Amino acid sequence: MTTTTPEQVRAHHDGPTAGLADGYAQANLIAVPAEWAYDVLLFTQRNPKPCPVLDVTDRGGTTTVLAGGADLRRDLPRYRIWEHGELVDEPTDASAHWRDDLVAFLIGCSFTFESALRRADVPLRHVEQRVNVPMYVTDRECRPAGRLHGPMVVSLRYVPADLVGTAREVTARMPAVHGAPVHVGDPGALGIADLDRPDFGDRTAPHEGDVPVFWACGVTPQAAVMASEPPFAITHAPGHMFVTDVPDTAYRL
Repeated sequence: MTTTTPEQVRAHHDGPTAGLADGYAQANLIAVPAEWAYDVLLFTQRNPKPCPVLDVTDRGGTTTVLAGGADLRRDLPRYRIWEHGELVDEPTDASAHWRDDLVAFLIGCSFTFESALRRADVPLRHVEQRVNVPMYVTDRECRPAGRLHGPMVVSLRYVPADLVGTAREVTARMPAVHGAPVHVGDPGALGIADLDRPDFGDRTAPHEGDVPVFWACGVTPQAAVMASEPPFAITHAPGHMFVTDVPDTAYRL
């Protein structure tokens, strides 16, 4: 656990944000040209489990009510720049790429419920091992919306078998940041062939008696960008989240 403040993370951190600014919500980012904004909004509305929206900016907006004074162009640790579904850059500052016609969506992140898991004595293997959380593209297609389509992405946390019920109960109380797991156990049921080869993030080593538990993930819009090939988009780099000033308790039922 760390006592780093959200403002300190936004100003100085350059890596994955799991375990940072304990007690504060974190968010995924996707910014698209206004012409594509309705497609994204409809996609999130139709797929609320992987894409729970916390805020949407006005066209050209670079700020959010989730963190006063923050700048979405430069206050994430790392960004991804997309052109026609292809990754073309991963800068630590997206100011040079930001456009006046962009609409930005802040989507709930499962890092938000990790402090609640920790308080319930559920271990976080990726935090213990100081690696990025592993994320996988599944064979579960999201409900399409306009021109946007693609598969659901999930994040994995290994949980001791006797604490899976606790993890499910704790996270179910926080639907705005993905809520309860979408699957427990056999990764093949999600079309995942090899847990040691995540599509995003890093491999996490399980402990004896751990069970793989999968939560819907806010990297899902990036999978949709790759599948749908909009002309331009800016996202966060997986695991490199926007740390807000909102207490995680604000999203707890």
